This record gives sequence, C-alpha cells and structure tokens, in this order.
Amino acid sequence: MSKQDNALREVGLKVTSPRVKILQLLEEAEENTGHLGAEDIYKLLSEVGQDVSLATVYRVLSQFESAGLIVRHHFAGGRSVFELVKEDHHDHMICVTSGQIIEFVDPIIEKRQCELAEQYGFELIDHRLVLYVKPKHP
Repeated sequence: MSKQDNALREVGLKVTSPRVKILQLLEEAEENTGHLGAEDIYKLLSEVGQDVSLATVYRVLSQFESAGLIVRHHFAGGRSVFELVKEDHHDHMICVTSGQIIEFVDPIIEKRQCELAEQYGFELIDHRLVLYVKPKHP
C-alpha cells in the first residue's frame, strides 16, 4: 500500500488511479515548483499517458480540498493553484512578471499581525498574506 493510498483512506476517499496520480503530482510539486493549477495537472497527466479528463481533475481537486488534503489559492490573475496542506504556516510572494510563487515565513510579520489584531480587540485565528512583487531593475 502506497503513501498516497494511505492518505486517501485516512480522509475517507476511495483509492482510484486518478486520485493517486494527482496526489503524487501534488507531492512532487511540493519538492519542485510548489503550486499547480488544474490545467498544469491535466497537462502533466497527459504527458505520462494518463487518460484523465480536465473535468475529472477539477472534481478530484474539489474532493481533496473538501477532505482537507489540499488548499486552493486564488492569486491575482484569476487562476487557482493548489498545494498540499502543511502543518506549518507560511505566506506567499508572487512575482507579477514571471508568475513565480515563493513561500516564506517571517516571525516579525507574524508577531505584528497578532499585535494589530489585539490592538483592535481581536484574537488572530488565521490569515493569508500575499505579496505581489516584481524584479528590481538597476
């Protein structure tokens, strides 16, 4: 039994070839690019000879999201990307020129956000910070 099989069973999803392959692609992306869109996944599946429709990719991603396996991000440009749920919190920086997505953690920003919430009489329970950047030109 594979790691993907176990992950699917743990969240109550039936183990199917498309689900296993899509989960594998998302895991591989974590080690490389980090974030994939549905169209990226569809293209990668096609390249390795997997006969899976784009509709199936969207359906599986929706099931994964509902099961808490992945998180969907809606960054500027109207394109959704997906990443595996991680235990550690992180924020994102998006290059508006290349589309590169950079994950980062900054303790000073994290502390300041909590302070701001408290200053206004709230307790911070969650947040998402996305910085849109472009390369500096000399």
